[in-house]
Amino acid sequence: MRFPLRPGALRRLAPALATFLLAGCGDGNEVGDVSLGLFTTKDIKIESLTDPKVPGVTCHLSNIDADLDLADPSDTSLACRQTGPITADMLTDIDASPAGEMLYRRSQSVLFKSLKLSRIYDAESQTLLYLAYSTKEASGSFKHALSSVPLWGTQAWQAPDAP
Repeated sequence: MRFPLRPGALRRLAPALATFLLAGCGDGNEVGDVSLGLFTTKDIKIESLTDPKVPGVTCHLSNIDADLDLADPSDTSLACRQTGPITADMLTDIDASPAGEMLYRRSQSVLFKSLKLSRIYDAESQTLLYLAYSTKEASGSFKHALSSVPLWGTQAWQAPDAP
């Protein structure tokens, strides 16, 4: 037996479906929630994320959370800083490939759009790069943000070989 949907039924079910599908996504600790105004359902959410392999680095990620929309806007801001010791031992287990290692993923829509955070190690400049990006094109481009944490002054920094 088939149950046809009446016109507009999917539109009424979509917010509940989105809430169900997005529940439990994300590993960040919310540290900020700024309303964009009285007559909007959109807020700026700020999450604090600690690098699991380099716990001396904390990233703060901000983006728009649109409660009643099926998809959150793709704009993202990212700032990563050294907040504790960084040792050479911490760097031995990180992915040093050019694509880096994904540290965080959060769904931003029911249509397979995600916000991801990856770490890339720039061995030549001895810098950890953190890249936040959206997996769906928005307004003609893929939105992204980049932050870097230099190893200079940490226990992980190594003096370059003399020529």
